[in-house]
Amino acid sequence: MSSENNPTIVLVHGAFADSSSWNGVVANLRAQGYSVVAAANPLRGLASDAAYVGSVVDSIDGPVVLAGHSYGGSVITVAAAGKTNVTALVYIAAFIPAEGESALELTAKFPGSTLGPTTSPAQFPLPGGDSGTELYIRQDEFPAQFAADVAPGTAALMAATQRPVALTALQEPAAAAAWRNIPAFALLTTDDKNIPVQAQRFMAERASAQVTEVAASHAVSVSAPDAVTEVILSAVQK
Repeated sequence: MSSENNPTIVLVHGAFADSSSWNGVVANLRAQGYSVVAAANPLRGLASDAAYVGSVVDSIDGPVVLAGHSYGGSVITVAAAGKTNVTALVYIAAFIPAEGESALELTAKFPGSTLGPTTSPAQFPLPGGDSGTELYIRQDEFPAQFAADVAPGTAALMAATQRPVALTALQEPAAAAAWRNIPAFALLTTDDKNIPVQAQRFMAERASAQVTEVAASHAVSVSAPDAVTEVILSAVQK
């Protein structure tokens, strides 16, 4: 059970998802008395997304445990740099980049991801009249690609409400690697079609993370919220 001395848990979603992907985890943590914030990740660029999440951390009095899913792992890795109130980093089927690495680079480091062929590009406006490219997973391919172990009706809703990610966000290298100074915990998903589990293992081992593996799809926070909660609580109670 939580006490007033426990950290606030900040959850950061990744690409093709939104904060509602944490609903089951939030309910579990709140039931145990923990304060939780599910931040709305802008998905526009790694540095700017990390700055936004960093501002959320700065707004919280007391210690913080940061948890990121997928691309959200890249975001918390940069956002936590220099934040003395962040006590642990939790990576849920997530990227754990070193300085200079991008999400796309890490995805391609090992074989097994089938994400690329399931995405479609769209253009969005940028300041000054330019445009950028953002990616969606095609709705008919979303359940099998992203959420194979999620109830079909829920997976279809996730497909319809997915948040697109700017391609440049996935290409942008990390400017910092906060896991070098902050304890890391990682939940690896062995049935993941977005980030191959071999890549997840490589990153987790490099970060000296405390590792848990589960047979789950990339959408593990939806399909297995209890397993995700357990890993986060390990970080909270370390």
